[in-house]
Amino acid sequence: MASVYSINKGVNEPVKFKGLQAQYIWYLGGGLVALLLVFAILYVAGVNTIVCLGIVGSVGFFLFTKVYRMSKTYGQYGLMKKTARKLLPDAIRIKSRKCFIKKEEHGKVV
Repeated sequence: MASVYSINKGVNEPVKFKGLQAQYIWYLGGGLVALLLVFAILYVAGVNTIVCLGIVGSVGFFLFTKVYRMSKTYGQYGLMKKTARKLLPDAIRIKSRKCFIKKEEHGKVV
């Protein structure tokens, strides 16, 4: 019995998979790959398997809840808009009036 996962992609609609939208699918995938690497490193380092599973399980639960909450809160473009808003300056300060004064060179206004 094969299970089929459908990816909903309508016209002008974001990619949705199990409630995740757009780039959050990639965030969750990258986080899961990172957790796999952490588990492998801990296991090779000699940490008890139960402890490894506990650490990876708790961090994985936090990862899932955080990514799903971000997807629900911000939607497809909201997180990018939030980070772009942080990069805007509070004010533009010009200490000189040179850029506002018209300058003439050889009969042309520059």
